Amino acid sequence: MVEVVLWASLRPLADGRESISVEADTVGGVLQALKTAYPRLSSQIDSGISVAVDGRIIAGSLFEPVAPDSEVVLLQQMKGG
Repeated sequence: MVEVVLWASLRPLADGRESISVEADTVGGVLQALKTAYPRLSSQIDSGISVAVDGRIIAGSLFEPVAPDSEVVLLQQMKGG
């Protein structure tokens, strides 16, 4: 299982949970599992989030592997210029 930590503004969309464990082997699989388990997360995930795997920001690769003991953190997407 992969542990996913949610930033504060996502928690109300996941029944107030701070973290969720899902079965997945890629970043895309993690996101899909979250959307399936908590459909209210879908619009926020689809509109854009940042994902960190074991402390490393993943820049847009849904195929990035995650290990069963990986910690995945969903962060508010940084915007600006």
